[in-house]
Amino acid sequence: MPNSSHLTEYAGLPVVEFTGWETIRREFHFAMAWASNRRQRHPNLPSSYEPLFAALADPGSVAWRWRTEESVHGRDGQSIDEYLREFDQLVPHDSVRALMVGHSELQEGNGDFLAPLLDRASRYTSLRSLFFGDILQEENEISWIEHGDLTPLLTALPRLTAFTVRGGSASLGLRVTEPHGLRSLTVQSGGLRPAVVRDVCAASLPELEHLELWLGVEEYAGGRTTGEDLAPVLSGTAFPKLRSLGLRNADRADEWVAVLAEAPVTGTLAELDLSLGILTDRGARIILDTPVFHGLRRLDLHHHYLSEEMEGRLRAALTASGVEHDLSDREEPEENPYAEGGLSYYTAVSE
Repeated sequence: MPNSSHLTEYAGLPVVEFTGWETIRREFHFAMAWASNRRQRHPNLPSSYEPLFAALADPGSVAWRWRTEESVHGRDGQSIDEYLREFDQLVPHDSVRALMVGHSELQEGNGDFLAPLLDRASRYTSLRSLFFGDILQEENEISWIEHGDLTPLLTALPRLTAFTVRGGSASLGLRVTEPHGLRSLTVQSGGLRPAVVRDVCAASLPELEHLELWLGVEEYAGGRTTGEDLAPVLSGTAFPKLRSLGLRNADRADEWVAVLAEAPVTGTLAELDLSLGILTDRGARIILDTPVFHGLRRLDLHHHYLSEEMEGRLRAALTASGVEHDLSDREEPEENPYAEGGLSYYTAVSE
């Protein structure tokens, strides 16, 4: 499951979590040994501390993860402001190239990193990649994550080129009306509301090359997006530079394949990602029979419900067409007497 573990790499950089002063105070002599001679590892330096000390010595070499709560790193009752003041003291703002923000209670107005990040935004002159909502399922279900309107965040970071947000529930806002230089936008959700999709389609993002939307499940989380909602993208008019499109984690993946088979944008793409959803033999037949899919450079379909026979046929056809592909993680539907046809199918991320 994509939200079951933290990324170890983001924006091409290793991820290092900022654990605050307590770790550094506890192991101060190890930190000094590392700082004075980074090429020779201190014989007693705990391996868990080495990445942090190395990152502090070269802050631009990593993607920093902000994560603070009472239960981690031995910090009792430390507020977000206190935690970020420690970060400010140790890491120069203009050295931060990539940032991941997470908190098990990250909610609008509750455990909220948004306001302090907005306060500091003008100082992060080198920040190019931001992941807002780096929260695992065990910390908070994806459909419970509430961010509110994140448009001011993008406005405050005009140099940002890649933005990922996890959590696309009722309050999410992405109404980018002024031209922004984003080249990559990802919205991860268990059920993406049509209003959010329409906001994205109307966004002024003339440089956008990669768009990834986790459409999710209609019944559970409100993922009722239709082709009409996504029409500006499908027509190819919304983002002329778009070369990579992901309609992921979709419970109606077969229907989206049918839509994409006739959409002008498909013929302009190099990469298409339909993974994590409920793709069955019905959708696979359309892919087999539609030439536009065989002109892609890469097609990602992992986590699917294809029969073994259809998986083999599709793999052979894509290989013959020179399309790099991922058909891993074949799933089996679960028996359910209450479901239509007696079987239940699940997207990779829903709750």
